[in-house]
Amino acid sequence: MSVTQEGPVIRLEGLCRVEDAEVLAALLQRLPGSAVDLTRCEGLHAAVAQAILALAPPLTGVPADPFLRELLLPALAGERQRLPPRI
Repeated sequence: MSVTQEGPVIRLEGLCRVEDAEVLAALLQRLPGSAVDLTRCEGLHAAVAQAILALAPPLTGVPADPFLRELLLPALAGERQRLPPRI
């Protein structure tokens, strides 16, 4: 599974598929204030991105994939938080 919970952190790993959106949304609703770690994320289905946009959790980690890091992560974070500088 691409979505795992470790204490107050929900990790997205590998390719996150459409079925992961429901799991992520349920965790975020059950555990308000949990951060979503994208460090090991390699791809997000649009449904997963929509769950992040709708529930607005704090985001941590910087994915290695250039598309996720440079285009999608800033859109998901919006004005909610400052992103780390590009490497």
